[in-house]
Amino acid sequence: MAYIKALSYYLPERIVTNEELVKEFPEWSVDKVAQKVGVNSRHLAAEGETAGDMALKAAQKLFGDYNIDPKSIDFLMLCTQSPDYFLPSTSCVLQDKLGIPTSAGAFDYNLGCSGCVYGMAIAKGLIAAGVAKNVLLLTAETYNKYLHPSDKSNRSIFGDGAAACLVSTDGFAEIGDFSLGTDGSGANNLIVKTGASRQKDTTGKYIEDEEGHIWFDDYLYMNGGAIFNFTLDAVPAMMKDILVKNKLEKEEIDYYIFHQANKFMLDTIRKICVLPKDKFYVNLAETGNTVSSTVLIGLKDCIDNQIIKRGDRIMISGFGVGLSWAGTVLYMQ
Repeated sequence: MAYIKALSYYLPERIVTNEELVKEFPEWSVDKVAQKVGVNSRHLAAEGETAGDMALKAAQKLFGDYNIDPKSIDFLMLCTQSPDYFLPSTSCVLQDKLGIPTSAGAFDYNLGCSGCVYGMAIAKGLIAAGVAKNVLLLTAETYNKYLHPSDKSNRSIFGDGAAACLVSTDGFAEIGDFSLGTDGSGANNLIVKTGASRQKDTTGKYIEDEEGHIWFDDYLYMNGGAIFNFTLDAVPAMMKDILVKNKLEKEEIDYYIFHQANKFMLDTIRKICVLPKDKFYVNLAETGNTVSSTVLIGLKDCIDNQIIKRGDRIMISGFGVGLSWAGTVLYMQ
């Protein structure tokens, strides 16, 4: 069995409020941004601050908050789509900076919104196979560095941040069985087209999509309508699969912590899945959508604020870029 033993997160110092954002987009209002996406402010990484820097701070906070010796870590993984380098893996750099033993395994994996739940699945497998006993799972993303200055929609949604989760042979939340999925046919609906091997050089090109949004080759593009429709198809089916795999009924789930995409999407998911409002986490007002870190941030906040308690069954899930989705149940000890 595998458990979550410790949780921490880090948010960059710089905060951009809706008041600051609408100065650039006077056709918007502060209230319109808040009502549409549920975000009042978001944290942005500093110009020279990387995902690796943020992951480092999240891990150091976890070690300090829980009195964890870095020497006890025998595996490290980092979920990010904004690595410090093409190579080496940012996780290898973090192993050295964190003082984790050289006998520990380490790797990066490229996933977004579903990434932390995928990481839990991998960590549970490593523990079950006897490869590791203490797996440090880090998530960190600087999507704002991928956004065009004129992209008011995504700039209102996304925030930067990092989270750290220790998965071990004991802890406060037993990790259940997983539902995982992938649909690469939707890859172009959330993409940064240039910069990697497929198209290394920037093009400067852009087109207008059917929703009137500008698709820049050299910046993050999200087809909001397509992602929304994908989510409404994938999440209800995933929920059913999670329940089946964990031999549970929906009524036996005490709380739901889903990827914090935006308020409108979360409200729609809750209504379609017929979930009680008081059992469904929606809180991205001060962080925005931090991509792979939203579920871990939400879980930490719910524990700290005693929203979830010992004996509760918590369904967590992530869904988005890839396209991919993942979910499981946490059994609070």
